[in-house]
Parts: sequence; C-alpha cells; structure tokens
Amino acid sequence: MAEKNVTVTDSCAARVSKILAGEPDNNALRISVEGGGCSGFSYKFDLVPSAEDDDIVIEKNGATVLIDSLSMVYMAGSEIDFVDDLIGQSFQIRNPNAVANCGCGTSFSI
Repeated sequence: MAEKNVTVTDSCAARVSKILAGEPDNNALRISVEGGGCSGFSYKFDLVPSAEDDDIVIEKNGATVLIDSLSMVYMAGSEIDFVDDLIGQSFQIRNPNAVANCGCGTSFSI
C-alpha cells in the first residue's frame, strides 16, 4: 500500500534508529490516531516488533515507521519530524488535515 504522502524527516529517521538500537525486541515506531485528547484526537507512539497486515510502512535511512490504515485517513499528507530545542525533545506531526492543535502537540481536531 502506498504511503499516502506521509513523509518522515531525516531527523525523525535518525531518532527512530537511535531509539530502536536500544530495543532488541522492537523494529519499528508505530504512530496511530486515537479518539480523545484535549482537541478530539491524539497521536499515540509505540515501539513494536513488526508490521500488522493493514499497516502502511514508511522506511527512511534504515528506520521504519508504521501507520495503520485507519489512522492514515487522519494523517494523509503529514510530515513526521523529531525536534530537539530549548523546550525539549519530541516527535512532531505537521498535519494539514488538522484545523486546531493543542499546546501539548499530540492532540488535534479535524
């Protein structure tokens, strides 16, 4: 299945690789969308050993990011980044489908 125009930055790929290097039982970062959070939906990040049948697999620079097909409906066109700044370190998703975002950075509404 195509990756639906979701992109992973070099910074995100490098961080995923670094995290997974210390996780011998896991081989990928799974990102999913769940109901809830301050704005209606929230992103969930999990380390997993392998892809599920309905996962979209995005590989970049040796790192693997998985997004299930239902979550992809909400994330199409997004850019997944890893930011390390004065506020802290975090994965950030720039989602063109979101009409509002919460200050926490993991909650959004469509």
